[in-house]
Amino acid sequence: MNDRANFRAGVILALVSAAAFGFSGPFAKSLMAAGWSLTAVVTARLATGAVVMVVSACIVAPGWFSEARRHAKVVVLYGIIPIAGAQFCYFGAVQHMSVGVAMLLEFLSPILVIAWTWLITRQRPHTRVLAGATLALLGMLLVLNIFSGARVEPAGIAWGLGAAVCAAYYFISSHRAGSKTEELRPITLTTSGLLVATATVVGFGLTGIMPMTFSTHNVHVAGWNAPVYVPILVLGVITTAIAYITGIAAIARLKPSYASLIALTEVLCAVIAGWVLLGETIAPIQYAGAAVILAGLVLAHRGAGSPAEPESSTTGFTASLPAGLKSHGDDSELSVISVCDATTESTPSQ
Repeated sequence: MNDRANFRAGVILALVSAAAFGFSGPFAKSLMAAGWSLTAVVTARLATGAVVMVVSACIVAPGWFSEARRHAKVVVLYGIIPIAGAQFCYFGAVQHMSVGVAMLLEFLSPILVIAWTWLITRQRPHTRVLAGATLALLGMLLVLNIFSGARVEPAGIAWGLGAAVCAAYYFISSHRAGSKTEELRPITLTTSGLLVATATVVGFGLTGIMPMTFSTHNVHVAGWNAPVYVPILVLGVITTAIAYITGIAAIARLKPSYASLIALTEVLCAVIAGWVLLGETIAPIQYAGAAVILAGLVLAHRGAGSPAEPESSTTGFTASLPAGLKSHGDDSELSVISVCDATTESTPSQ
């Protein structure tokens, strides 16, 4: 396959992955509306996706289990925080706000990565990065409809920001997991991470830490009463397994810097999914806020290609950073990838 065809295939796969992840919120919300608890929804999605990924990994990457055992610490942390944690928080957010707003809150994770990097390296980011971060924060206020005096549910904001924190951890850790020092393949990390995440969520449910309630009632999606297994299969097969697999394939064909911009389409997909499947609408000011957030993230991404501005010596700090966050003069790069999204050398969290 020539470079142009390879690039075109990568773009298509990245768009498919972003769309698949973006449609997870409405189906999860339909299950919760039918009487499923948050823990039960996350368990169903993770378990179904894990089964599909295990089968895929056994075919595509024999020996993945032994590889995962050699990197048990990385796998366990990845499964608990970016996968289980991000899904818990994101689905928790959609209980209190629209799918699109919840997704936009999670997309603030690149700003958290910028702040963390500045703190650890003591290197002031490029002015365009800071300007982009400021725009994104302003957009968040517009999305939450603060300036119109609308009532904002604190619980929804807390869940959404929790998802952003989990996604930020994904950005910080995923490159190291896929680096030469770890030699951990993306499909291995994804499959084993889903298994760890499933066990973690089931453990929360069985111990009573989080209530786990299932229901056999039909669910209501897009004006249609569907059997309960329909959203479960959609969540597990399409928005988890297929989303991860197409994301992995896209990563192999696209540079992270370009794929990160494509991943921003997940927000649009989430908004469309909420409108089509649940009839959710977003106020005009919230659309404006979404545009400001996306513009801020793109500006921060463009600015990250410029040299950082040192505040003090950084010896000993940058060695522990993912390669995309280290300063290498004009080659410095900070990826603004989306949790759920296929844009680094690892896989998405959502």
